[in-house]
Amino acid sequence: MLLNKINDPQDLKQLTAAELETLAEEIRQFLIEKLSTTGGHLAPNLGVVELTIMMHYLFDSPRDKFIFDVGHQSYVHKILTGRREQFDTLRKYKGMCGFVKRAESEHDVWEAGHSSTSLSAAMGMAMARDFKGEDNRVVAVIGDGALTGGMALEALNHIGHEKSKMIVILNDNEMSIAPNVGALHHYLSKIRTDRHYQRAKEDLQQFLNRIPAIGGKLAKTAERFKDSLKYLLVSGILFEQFGLTYLGPVDGHDMEQMKEILKQADSIQGPVLVHVITIKGKGYLPAEADSHAWHGASPYKIESGKMIKVVGPPMYTNVFGDMLIELAEQDDSIVAVTPAMPGGSGLLKFAERFPGKMIDVGIAEQHAATMSAALAMEGMKPVFAVYSTFLQRAYDQVVHDICRQNLNVFFAIDRAGFVGPDGETHQGVYDIAFLRHVPNLVLMMPKDENELRRMMKTGIDYKDGPIAVRYPRISGVGVELDADPQPLPIGEWETLREGNSATILAIGPMIQVAEEAANLLMREGKSVEVVNARFIKPLDETMLRRFAEQNKKIVVLEEGSVLGGFGSSILEFYSQQGLYNIPVKIIGVPDVFVEHGSIQEQREEVGLTAERVAQELRAMLPVQIRRVSTSQQ
Repeated sequence: MLLNKINDPQDLKQLTAAELETLAEEIRQFLIEKLSTTGGHLAPNLGVVELTIMMHYLFDSPRDKFIFDVGHQSYVHKILTGRREQFDTLRKYKGMCGFVKRAESEHDVWEAGHSSTSLSAAMGMAMARDFKGEDNRVVAVIGDGALTGGMALEALNHIGHEKSKMIVILNDNEMSIAPNVGALHHYLSKIRTDRHYQRAKEDLQQFLNRIPAIGGKLAKTAERFKDSLKYLLVSGILFEQFGLTYLGPVDGHDMEQMKEILKQADSIQGPVLVHVITIKGKGYLPAEADSHAWHGASPYKIESGKMIKVVGPPMYTNVFGDMLIELAEQDDSIVAVTPAMPGGSGLLKFAERFPGKMIDVGIAEQHAATMSAALAMEGMKPVFAVYSTFLQRAYDQVVHDICRQNLNVFFAIDRAGFVGPDGETHQGVYDIAFLRHVPNLVLMMPKDENELRRMMKTGIDYKDGPIAVRYPRISGVGVELDADPQPLPIGEWETLREGNSATILAIGPMIQVAEEAANLLMREGKSVEVVNARFIKPLDETMLRRFAEQNKKIVVLEEGSVLGGFGSSILEFYSQQGLYNIPVKIIGVPDVFVEHGSIQEQREEVGLTAERVAQELRAMLPVQIRRVSTSQQ
């Protein structure tokens, strides 16, 4: 098998054209087999096999810098750079990361789990190279979906201005995670269908070069003529107007074409954009037929293409999507907003039921937030469905445009807490810390799927400003769902278990951990109260004062950052009240980035377990000395 002989990119350079084709097929089969057991980003990687092979064949990583936007399409790169034998550990605890990881290999030069960062990174590396007087290549690979992100367009603007030598490879598969939207997508579609532009441009250039000693006004006239021809052939030569030389489009699965166009790009002094057309999921029919579903696949059966699903209660994401449909059937002002995540956010059924009220803005979280503010200002009820980790990208808009103006935007924050195999770039553990201190915002988290439905009703009915509900990337607990969910009183917590010696304040899935810890301590004769602190903001100040009056020991349990998180708000409250002697122990995510693995493994790593909670409470509670009777001595 040819693949077994490839342990370093240098091994590629001795292969014939036919052997490179064979290698591409072997890599595809390898990915299909390995990911059937580990899961992972199958379709994106099947689409870049030939592209990645040719990059490593022509260029010299790690001296030449390969920068993958997002990085979930880097599996082929990992295979070619000596990590083939590690694929059984892909996305597993202490195993190989599903994204580019600098600690894994010298060939991984840039890390990203969010889109649209590659061009800015490439610009920085190209400028650093020029400052140091070096001559290595800088190659950025960005998808057509990621190119719609505002940061990518900012970088394009700067790249065209500075004119530093670099190659931008636009991997155009007409998909990000969901089908792409927007004017840029339609512009690329127009280029794809115009096969005459590049040839005409080259012929014109050759014609001008044959005119001897053209200068002055004639040269300027010729250049204007050339530019006019561009506009005649393809309306709006966007990338060349940005200052990049445009090459393409080219078939990304034809290695001979790829070889020639990348050589041509390398010969140009200045920034070049190579437009590569690929098929997401190529080589595996189920993934080609539905690249959206196969973007990030769970384990599957290769022959049938059926994903192996765990039977159990519905995912919180699906509960959200179903409840939003129910609410929209009762309220015409509801509109759903998503930044290119209709499937991941549970909105596909909503889009089918209310196609005119489903707004997918593409990879543009900042735009989505500010647009939601304006929708609310004009009397609509926007529900901004967004992953916790992606909401980070719209922080200024949340503060400046939504909360400052106290607008009725409803945030549905998915993937709150640990996310498992996607790891540190996607962990939703910071949103409490960056949201709870913003004025006017109400922040909730449900203990189960029925409470999520009630919180959604609460959020839609709320008229006094922005409100957010955060929920995890897991299944619900299997409770019965109310047929007619009622709103919750804002800021009111719920006592789930009485206890006189200590109180555990928990939110979301940590409720189950708190209950387990209370059961452990009950067997030891310790009575512990468990409170569902479902409103992270505002706090239930009445209950907090009761804890102080009863001299309760308090443990705060949260699957979020300890620094600035929910527990911090409890300490702040007691400090402001002058109650300095209330013992509060916070158990949450420490000041580290938690890497990929299962959610349970991630919780165990940071101590979010019933055993840890029980241990902390034992240390806080007085030791009870059991008296032994004379007859027992």
